[in-house]
Amino acid sequence: MYKNKVVIVTGSSRGVGLEITKHFLSNNAIVIGLSKGSASHKHSNYYHFSVDLGKSDEINSCFKKIAKQFEKIDIVINNAAVMTSQYSMIMPTKNAIDMVNVNLLGVFFVSREAAKLMRNKSPGRIINIGSMAASLEPAGDSIYAACKAGISTLANVMAKEFSIYNITCNTLAITAIDTDMLRQHSETGQTKIHQIINNLPIPRYASADDILNVIDFFASEKSSYISAQTIYLGGIN
Repeated sequence: MYKNKVVIVTGSSRGVGLEITKHFLSNNAIVIGLSKGSASHKHSNYYHFSVDLGKSDEINSCFKKIAKQFEKIDIVINNAAVMTSQYSMIMPTKNAIDMVNVNLLGVFFVSREAAKLMRNKSPGRIINIGSMAASLEPAGDSIYAACKAGISTLANVMAKEFSIYNITCNTLAITAIDTDMLRQHSETGQTKIHQIINNLPIPRYASADDILNVIDFFASEKSSYISAQTIYLGGIN
C-alpha cells in the first residue's frame, strides 16, 4: 500500500506512535521515527532520530539531517504528546509549558519543516493526532485540551497555506486507548476516563484498527480533495 512512501511518525517509540510505525512498515513504507528516547523497534526500513520535540532548534537540526538522507517526505503523522492531567489552580508551571511546547509548538515546527521537503514533489499528507479532550473539555485537562484543539486549527490554516504545494492537512481526534499515557493516570483519573468513555455515543475504548483506518483514509492518494478536516472517533462531534 505504501511502497516507496517515506513517512515521518513522531512519538514512534511507544503507544499509538509505535502502532502507527508498525502499520506503515508492514505496508512497505520507509518510516522515519522521531522521539526523545532511543528506537524501540528494529526494521530494515526504519530510521530513528532522537529529538526533543519540545525544542524548535532540535527539530530544525533533525530535519536538516533528514533532508540530506532522504529525497522526499510523503506523509507526516504528528502523534507525539505529553500530558499532565491536573486542575488549573494546581497545575505545575513547567508541566503546562512542556505540554504547549510539545503538543502544539512541536506540531507546528515539524509540520513546517516537513512541508518544505514535500513541496513541488509528490503529494504530501500531514496528519495530526488530536484527542477527544478537545471536544469534551474534561476538568483537569485545560492545557492538554487547548493544545489538541489548537492543532486542529493549526492544520486547518496550514491546509490553506500548503494547498498550492499539493499538501493536505487533517486531524484525527482519538478517544482513549490502552497506552502508557492512559496508564500514567491515577486510579481516580482512570475511573473518570472510564466514565467519559461510557457516555460516548459508541461507548468503548479505541483500538489500533480504529485509528489506522482513518490514517489510511487521510493518507490515501484518493484523498487529495480532503483537507482541513477533523474526524472524531467514538461518535463525538
